[in-house]
Amino acid sequence: MSVSAMEDEYTKLVRRMNPPGVLIDNDACEDATIIRVDSENKHGNILEVVQLLTDLNFIVKKGYMTSDGGWFMNVFYVTDREGKKITDTRVIRYLHNSIVTGSCSRPTLMDSVGVRPSKEHTFIELTGTDRPGLLSEVCAVLTDLKCNIVNAEFWTHNTRAAAVVCITDKATGCAIDDPHRLSTIKEIICKVLGVNSDLTSAKMMTSVGVTHTERRLHQMLHADRDYDQVGNNKTLRPQVCLLDCLEKNYTVVMLSSKDRPKLLFDTLCTLTDMQYEVFHGVVHNSGIEAYQEYYIRHVGGRWKMSEAERQCVTQCLEAAIERRASEGLELELRTKDREGLLLDITRTFRENGVCIRRAEMSIEDGMAIDNFHVTDMLGNPVEAKEVESLCAQICKTSLQVRKNPTVLSLKPPKETIISFLQRNCFQTIISHTWYLLKRLRF
Repeated sequence: MSVSAMEDEYTKLVRRMNPPGVLIDNDACEDATIIRVDSENKHGNILEVVQLLTDLNFIVKKGYMTSDGGWFMNVFYVTDREGKKITDTRVIRYLHNSIVTGSCSRPTLMDSVGVRPSKEHTFIELTGTDRPGLLSEVCAVLTDLKCNIVNAEFWTHNTRAAAVVCITDKATGCAIDDPHRLSTIKEIICKVLGVNSDLTSAKMMTSVGVTHTERRLHQMLHADRDYDQVGNNKTLRPQVCLLDCLEKNYTVVMLSSKDRPKLLFDTLCTLTDMQYEVFHGVVHNSGIEAYQEYYIRHVGGRWKMSEAERQCVTQCLEAAIERRASEGLELELRTKDREGLLLDITRTFRENGVCIRRAEMSIEDGMAIDNFHVTDMLGNPVEAKEVESLCAQICKTSLQVRKNPTVLSLKPPKETIISFLQRNCFQTIISHTWYLLKRLRF
């Protein structure tokens, strides 16, 4: 038996002896569902729980995280996208079972990528220099090569672009595993990605498996060093501050930014993939502003950072927050799927001078469900008349502007970033967590 297989069996044994404890409480808080999780402490455990909450489209309003030795405890105040408590018994049961059985975690094989074997789909990963119409050109190439796009996610940040596209063979509906055909796809797409840029900066990888797309996009853009470039609007950039906690030998990471869905996942994903452990943390999201504070060490136990390491962590966290920040107008398309639909939509955007900054496209029960964040060619907001023109060309009943009700219905925060950071110190995190555990009768 290999070493990795022995580690897997040992992990399963530990989990069976000490199964995670989960409580989902709708009574202790007036406007949110409280989810409390305690389990064995290992690298990435907190991220796995937050990843599950994110995949279920929960909004985390507050969170307290602490670990002691080989055990960790998390308490999250969550709502759905409408700002309401989680009351669907099927969702609650799924959440509970996923955490207890450990199915929210990824296998140790290729853990940083999160790939599992599958014969149904082929995933292609693309990185290159961003430009207007890039997504449309990629869709055109895949269509010409007889590939069916099942779902796709496309991000742009600091002139870089990354995409994870799930495809099948149009003729068979199965994964494409022919090496010669995959090589042809890679060669042509790399040429498209390399137009007006260095061909060596364009990359394409394939895998026959299942990838956690959002985590993989963070990893791809990080590997492409999108964090090296500083955005033009410094006043709207997130605030990142790193301090030394000499008493407890931690580095304290304090973040302040505009609030948005999935923000907690993005920051924890970056810290975890950079090999940092979060020992204690507190987050507070008002719907307008978000504050996060973490006490971290490197997985090797080192806590003191050099100046170069501080700068790198700061830049990477800023990039993680910015990659999925709302840029431009969000449009939602829901219509019956058909061959060539995605190509037609992206071509219409390009022909009307509309740039796709971020996109998430999927097919569910024969329906195409696509979300696009768009701007004009200069990065300015799209005007109302342009939206009307797009609706008329694509299908007026299926393309609409999407609004986030959780942001629109919330009042401005009553405290500033300074007061929040002064109020939340190491002792406050511990006392908050134990107070909640006592209140929830643990």
